[in-house]
Order: sequence, then structure tokens, then C-alpha cells
Amino acid sequence: MSSRFKRMAPRAAAFAALTSAFLATAVAGLASAQAPAAKPAAAASAPAAAQPPASDALPVPPPPQIAGTAWVLMDAASGNILASHEPDMRVEPASITKVMTSYVIAAEMAGGKVKDTDQVMMTENAWRKGGAATDGSYSGFAVNQTAPLVEMEKGMVVQSGNDAAIALAEHVAGSEDAFAALMNQYAARIGLKNSHFMNPHGLSQENHYSTAHDLALLGRALIHDFPTAYSYNKIKELKVGPITQPNRNLLLWRDSSVDGIKTGHHSKAGYCLMASAQRGDQRLISVVMGSTSEAQRATDSQALLNWGFRFFETHKLYDAGKAIAKQKVWKGQSAEVQLGVAEPLLVTVQRGKYPQLKPSMDVPKTLVAPIKKGQAIGSVKVMLDGKVVAQRPLVALAAVEEGGFFKRLWDEFWMWWESE
Repeated sequence: MSSRFKRMAPRAAAFAALTSAFLATAVAGLASAQAPAAKPAAAASAPAAAQPPASDALPVPPPPQIAGTAWVLMDAASGNILASHEPDMRVEPASITKVMTSYVIAAEMAGGKVKDTDQVMMTENAWRKGGAATDGSYSGFAVNQTAPLVEMEKGMVVQSGNDAAIALAEHVAGSEDAFAALMNQYAARIGLKNSHFMNPHGLSQENHYSTAHDLALLGRALIHDFPTAYSYNKIKELKVGPITQPNRNLLLWRDSSVDGIKTGHHSKAGYCLMASAQRGDQRLISVVMGSTSEAQRATDSQALLNWGFRFFETHKLYDAGKAIAKQKVWKGQSAEVQLGVAEPLLVTVQRGKYPQLKPSMDVPKTLVAPIKKGQAIGSVKVMLDGKVVAQRPLVALAAVEEGGFFKRLWDEFWMWWESE
């Protein structure tokens, strides 16, 4: 007898004793439908997407000269920074703060706490602190009167109304201080590591700060998580009563690919602009803080966006919900499960380097039913020049229910056999 069978004899005897009453029935019922499969590999190469037309891999020149004290150009698909200057320096965010306010309102709405049809009161407190009698931007809603939440929010977003921001904060949280606490909780959830908010409008206040990097992450989160709320940012002008006011983002008139996001200005912050544009599958986000004028912030933001679109390209590698691999499943009603990504996998790289991308998968060696639809099973990652440029969970595209008694028994036998 071979050494392998001598080593396995005690285990085999125990297993035979356990299954002798029904193994014959199991074999008869399943032999025709089930055969031992090769052990699945722990890692496999993910199928490559179709190759796009070839393009020259040009060296990337330095980004344009920017007048701001801090700035960032971010790829929206991955969150990677393509270029920056002082990205983590604390700055006063001015009215770009209102993007955080929009995020909180949208999140609370998604949680059922408020509705877009809620009637929001323009309180005397909101009117006195941020209305027409102040030096800042105002919405034009009448004091001690109500307006639907969605209209009040547009007044905050398009016209940068400080009064609307205060009224919304009071409606959502009861007070500005309580709303600021919500802002900081959501900021932490988004991953803003160097931001702290004291008010919903962005007027200068001690301990109210952010960074160009954090603000770009905030814009990315609003675009991804709450596209309806984000869409208000591309409205070019808004009329409230007899007053019509334009959006201060000049790029909305200059570049049809720009659809947001927010301007900001006060004496300590300088002129600021968070902008975003989409061309094809590629979306970029620019943040320019502390610029010298309204015109300069727009010119510099446009230059950053154009530079990014010229020298970087975005490709969709995998569509959401489509199988990119399959894996054997033990003890299930189905013998295998199809794997894919829950959201489209987009990768932004230097123009011309797409053919050098190297996708791969990492999946568990053994999968055992039951498996839920959407359950994370391993990951797919994309490498370029030895670095990970994108990584996403692989998920089950369909559920695999647990198999019957004999199916589970049969698979248990083969799992035991292959474990030796």
C-alpha cells in the first residue's frame, strides 16, 4: 500500500462509517451530474477590456501656473490627484462650504428625515444674518415666509444665498450649531481628514476650515452619492420673486462640459472655485483656493481642466452587473457563481498608457454555498508601472442557494479528497 493511502486510511475509515448508510444512494443520484472539478486557482488574470484606438504616450508637461494659494486637480473616477499645490494646507472654504451643506441635506433626505416638499421658513435670524441687508450673497426669499425646501436649496446653490443656508440648517437640525455638528459627522464619513465646519454658509469664523484636497473629495462625494442635488449646481440663473440672479461660476457659460460646482469669496479666503467637467467617460474636479479675482479663478480652473483632459484619459474596463469571471461553488444548487463589479470600473491614466494596464483577480480558493447576491467575493485590481491604479470588490451577480442533502454530502467528500 502506498504511503499516501496509509496516511489517509484512518480518515477514510471514519468517513466510510459515517456515510455507509446513504453513500450508495448519493453516488447513484449524482454521479451522472457531478464529477470532481479541478481545484480553483486562488488568483487569476481578469479578462482585459477591448483595446481602444492607439494613442501616443506623450510625456506629461507641468500643469499650468495657478494664482491660487492652494489647488488640486482630481480624477473623479478614482479620487486620485493628477496635479496639486499645497493640497493639504488649511484654508477658509468661504461659500464652497455650501457644498457640504447640500451634502448633509441630501443625506438627511435620503434617510427620510426631511423631504424636498417641506416648507422651509426664512426666519428673521436667517434674514438678518444672511439676507439682503448684509454684505454677502442672499437668495431673495422674503422674511417670515416659507418656500419648498428644494427651491430654498436652489437659492443657496445658484445664488449662494447665505440666508437660505441658515434657513435650511434651522429646518434640518433646529439650529446652525446642531447643523454644523451634522456637517462634521458627514465630513468624517466621507473621509475629509483636515476639515472642520462651524456654519452652513462659509462666512469667516474661527475653527472653520478645510483643504483643497478635502474639498475635491467633497465634490466627488456629492456627484457620486447625490446626483440630483449636484444637478442644481449647473443652473445658470434663478428667479426668486422679482429678483433674478446669475450663478457666479463663469465656466458654466464658457465650457459646455462644465456642470458645477461652487464659487466662494470673502476677504480672508480670497476668490475660490470648485469646478467639475465631464467629457465622455472622463470627469475631472478642480479646486482653486485663494485666487486674486473672479476672472482669475475661472481662467485658472479652466486651464487645469483642459490640461487634465489633454494629457489623461479615462477608460471603462468593466460594466456594472456584467460577468467578468466565474468561480466554482461547493455544496450549492448551482455549481458556479458569476462575479462582477457593483459599479462601473473606470481607470484614468496618462494618455497612451492604456495598453500597459494589467488587471488581475484575487478570489478565495474555496467558495461554499449559500452565497448572497451582491456578496463581496475577492477583488479585481488594475496595475500600471507596478502601482495599483484601481481596485474594486468582486461581487456575486446572483445568489447560490444551498444544495440538497446528498449534494452537500457529495461535495463534502470531494472537498475532503482534494484537501490531501
